[in-house]
Amino acid sequence: MADYETKKTLDYKGLKCPMPIVKISQELPKVGIGDIVEVLTTDPGSLSDFPAWAKTTGNQVVETRQEPGLIKIYVKRLK
Repeated sequence: MADYETKKTLDYKGLKCPMPIVKISQELPKVGIGDIVEVLTTDPGSLSDFPAWAKTTGNQVVETRQEPGLIKIYVKRLK
């Protein structure tokens, strides 16, 4: 079990690149700095897209979990 609490879950299952990134860019500012959101996605491109996006925006991917047919990405808002 992770040692952090997620403030929000964003369901982006079925969305293809670049939509998960577009959507989290809109949603992340709605949570507080230091908060963690859980992103649910089925797009394999998200495995590389989210770390690249986090690096360019100054946020952090704290964990990525892969399950059959589902990817969970945990993003911490730093800015």
